[in-house]
Amino acid sequence: MKRVFLISLLVVVCTFSMNAQMKKNQQFQQYFDSYKEMAIEQMRRYHIPASITLAQGVLESGAGRSELAIRGNNHFGIKCNGWTGRKTYHDDDENNECFRAYKSVAESYEDHSKFLVSSSRYSSLFKLKQTDYKGWAYGLKSCGYATNPRYAIQLIDIIQLYQLYEYDEGKRGGSQYQPTGGSVFTHRVYAFNKNYYVIAKAGDTYRSIGEEMGVSYKKLAKYNENDRDARLEEGEFVWLQKKRRNAPKEYKHRPHVVQPGESMYTISQRYGIRLKRLYKMNDLSPYYQIQVGDRLRIR
Repeated sequence: MKRVFLISLLVVVCTFSMNAQMKKNQQFQQYFDSYKEMAIEQMRRYHIPASITLAQGVLESGAGRSELAIRGNNHFGIKCNGWTGRKTYHDDDENNECFRAYKSVAESYEDHSKFLVSSSRYSSLFKLKQTDYKGWAYGLKSCGYATNPRYAIQLIDIIQLYQLYEYDEGKRGGSQYQPTGGSVFTHRVYAFNKNYYVIAKAGDTYRSIGEEMGVSYKKLAKYNENDRDARLEEGEFVWLQKKRRNAPKEYKHRPHVVQPGESMYTISQRYGIRLKRLYKMNDLSPYYQIQVGDRLRIR
């Protein structure tokens, strides 16, 4: 009995010591506040816990600061394995291994979800509840996602320390983290219309946002149907991928009523719709000047 008590006491002391040493990392928190909307959107579409996606992302990418993340926008350490897109090479389990490289962080998040969903190796994970982050963590390790024997524990520790499990249950809102002291991430990423966007701040350019988000500023301007050197207004939506042809389904019978100061372009940006498509849906000439009170189809 004494031996059992002593062993139990030792476990408690060790656990307390480990937890005491593990403190919140500002860069980790900043990463979560920047990419939580991406993780939640992926959870909505693919049923992978947002907590797991965020914990894997921050761990595999060194909070977005690893060489693989910077050079290839690869936040999940996914190797080539039949990949036909751009590639980058890094030392991992072996020297000079091939890793997938992406055009943007958003593309990395999307590919991570598809990688798990499409592989029979991980099919058992999708039988778990979306809130069972511990089951997912141990499952990823047992299915061979990583070779580190403590991989599951690391994921669980991160999720619990930063309370990421609340994203799986929809309990946490979207408060913006205010970084200090030369931080890289200064914009929160939002999800809408199967796409992602940030809101421009004073002094922003496509180049500055592109460098932060891992997207070519030329492509960023093209996605937003604008000149690459255009001045961005504070509060302007900047889409991180090509805009859609229509607004979401729930807007089918909800036309947009034009408000003072709006233009066809600002409306297209608000809903993430291609400008030419917006004109076409409403049978309007590109030279038409919209009026306050006009009702526009957006789907």
